[in-house]
Amino acid sequence: MRYNVLTPEQAAAMVRDGEVVGFSGFSNAGSPKVMPTALAQHAKAEHAAGRPWKITLMTGATTSTLVDGVLAEAEALSRIMPYQSSPETRNGINNCDIQYVEAHVSMMAQAMRYGHLPRVTTAIVEVCEVTDNGELTLTTSEGNTPTFCLLADRIILELNSYHDPEKLRCLHDIYMPADPPHRVYIPLNHLSDRVGTRTLKVDPAKIVGVIHTHEPSHIAPFKAVSGVTEQIGDNMVRFLEKEYREGRIPPQFLPLQSGVGNVANAVLASVGKSKIIPAFQMYTEVLQDTVMDLMIEGRCIFASSACLHISDEKLQYLYDNFDFFRNKIILRPQEISNDPAFARRVGLICMNTAIEADIFGNVNSTHFFGNRVMNGIGGSGDFARAAAYTIFSCPSVAKGGAISAIVPMVSHTDHTEHDVDIIITEQGVADLRGKSPRERAVEVIENCAHPDYRDLLRRYVALTPKGHTPHNLSKAFAFHTAFTETGDMRNTKL
Repeated sequence: MRYNVLTPEQAAAMVRDGEVVGFSGFSNAGSPKVMPTALAQHAKAEHAAGRPWKITLMTGATTSTLVDGVLAEAEALSRIMPYQSSPETRNGINNCDIQYVEAHVSMMAQAMRYGHLPRVTTAIVEVCEVTDNGELTLTTSEGNTPTFCLLADRIILELNSYHDPEKLRCLHDIYMPADPPHRVYIPLNHLSDRVGTRTLKVDPAKIVGVIHTHEPSHIAPFKAVSGVTEQIGDNMVRFLEKEYREGRIPPQFLPLQSGVGNVANAVLASVGKSKIIPAFQMYTEVLQDTVMDLMIEGRCIFASSACLHISDEKLQYLYDNFDFFRNKIILRPQEISNDPAFARRVGLICMNTAIEADIFGNVNSTHFFGNRVMNGIGGSGDFARAAAYTIFSCPSVAKGGAISAIVPMVSHTDHTEHDVDIIITEQGVADLRGKSPRERAVEVIENCAHPDYRDLLRRYVALTPKGHTPHNLSKAFAFHTAFTETGDMRNTKL
């Protein structure tokens, strides 16, 4: 191998204060395993010596304590984009110690290439193979890695021998669209079409060193399905079965997109159990354990994704049974996996989760009480306007019933009422298609709100008997105010 072999400490010392650093990966899948900790230790040493050391961190999407969390804890982050999900980073953002730039994940790579975002100077990339001419075999995700490597001055590789390059090459399809005015449509006509390359070619002169590792993805299984999440899944299935029986979904069904998390896992599990919905395909950003199970059961016949966000146990199962999975999975860069144009062309059924929704269909996916971020918008906005079906789901209440997820007005808007077709809670389904604001309010209150809050919401609508949208500006956030003052939205005064 022509490249210098480095220790993590040697590599970390190459990264200077104020740099823009791009990490490979989409969650822990495909992310650097040892460099985040090495960078955090380097930052602590610099701080102890009285020198400043912080970086701007760019990632694919979901990250974790093992990636940006250790950097946040070491006070080594000045800015992060486009997503985060670790408690340490979240605290740093909400305490105003870290500037957080949310972005639709499909848009970030092109925004970097257009020069709309700071240019990545160092790319840190997990691979399972590298050739002397700069050909990289990525591991379990693609994320924004192709663009990071294109723009960076230097590339540091983590060569992870845990993964099998011959197998992973079979899954990757790396394609980077040209920038305007030379861009053409992405030549995908079917979910399983291949349009790119199995490896990523980079300038070998940029590779300043290689760190040897042997690490799994460190992804834990999701929690078992609960009663509430199972009921949400059952309500989702009943809605989709009705649409299918009435002919609005074609006989071969439509491809599914699903967000990440316990609610999303429960929804997919319920869809898999349906006796009416036929075997289906997925075009999504995250492939979870449940999808693997559905493939084994013959319910999911193909999945295109940006990453294998599957538990270490399930990843080993994939490797052990690779001949079964090799033609059922493709991994793509996130600007392709989340491309709104392709979502519109194939007619995706998009199922994502919300923190809260209001009675008119506006959805908040990211913030608690308007000002404290939870995770980020991720890829949900990429699909919301383009999908054939845009569905958001969540439990109707939280904190033992003290918080209603159905409110008069969301405290932060990620998806407007114009982009949302369906809202689902464990209480039922609100179909907002073709309905006016007043009709939507009735639909959401009667079908999705918890019984403890329905009368309050009805009284809110009654406050404004005239006007196209029955909002009352003095009471729009009365639910949130009641919780802030008393700890229970049921104490709302209208």
